[in-house]
Amino acid sequence: MKLQQLRYIWEVARHDLNVSATAQSLYTSQPGVSKQIRLLEDELGVEVFARSGKHLTHVTPAGEKIIALAGEILNQTQNIKRVASEFSDERKGSLDIATTHTQARYALPNVIHEYIERYPAVALHMHQGTPMQIAEMANDGVVDFAIATEALEQFGNLIMLPCYTWNRCVVVPKDHPLAQVGVLTLEALAKYPIVTYVFGFTGRSQLDHAFQKAELEPNVVFTAADSDVIKTYVRLGLGVGIVASMAYDEQQDSDLVALDASHLFEDSCTKIGIRNNTFIRGYMYRFIESFAPHLTKDRVIAAMEASNRQEVDLLFQDIELPRF
Repeated sequence: MKLQQLRYIWEVARHDLNVSATAQSLYTSQPGVSKQIRLLEDELGVEVFARSGKHLTHVTPAGEKIIALAGEILNQTQNIKRVASEFSDERKGSLDIATTHTQARYALPNVIHEYIERYPAVALHMHQGTPMQIAEMANDGVVDFAIATEALEQFGNLIMLPCYTWNRCVVVPKDHPLAQVGVLTLEALAKYPIVTYVFGFTGRSQLDHAFQKAELEPNVVFTAADSDVIKTYVRLGLGVGIVASMAYDEQQDSDLVALDASHLFEDSCTKIGIRNNTFIRGYMYRFIESFAPHLTKDRVIAAMEASNRQEVDLLFQDIELPRF
């Protein structure tokens, strides 16, 4: 059994059983991938993938368990490399972060700019996607950290560290009737078409919960994953926008009015998700702390050593999180 063979079956599973795409991503040949998978199956005496002719159709029951173990082994090989790198050069390496558009556009730029200046020898890679996609990346060990508000709790292998809380604002053109309202209400919002985030994005669940609790039906006419796209369609008159407060810029969005909506919706909490048993290098601890100063190395280590999520939550229950 070779490590390369384990990587092949892991990557094939990640690429929806597309051997050609797997070979391309690994810079190798399709026949070579297929051959190594067959050799592994012959050695193990079971099929990892079921086939119809030359095509892989699904993962077998045995294959599901084998692929899961292969993922753990591959993750540990990365940890071995990180341990070695930590002792050979503690300021050189790579850091992969997965996050949503809102975090990448509004919360991270200053942090990343300062971080790159401090650690010029660290190659920083940012991956963007839906909360579910980035949580999967962290869970599968494809990235080191996932930064999001939604979906992280759905993956049991992720340690979730609270970073900051935030809320929403309603953006409308300056001549919109809501711009003249003293105190915004859900009842007033429900009278207009709404442009906001796709479900599962950027605290959207809190928005839906607030309307349901008030027994109101919001008229959501357009959804997007990108705050800037939402504001664009507000400018076109499609509806009133509900976005994260951080997404409103007084200078760039001077043609719009931002109405405070923090009294209408519960706060949301952005977290960093880290795969359990990940070896965290020194410069990785530094990134976490630069993004969320209360997440010191000692606290992160304590969270990684906790036996369950309840213990992790207890570590931060008395800490007042920053507000973005």
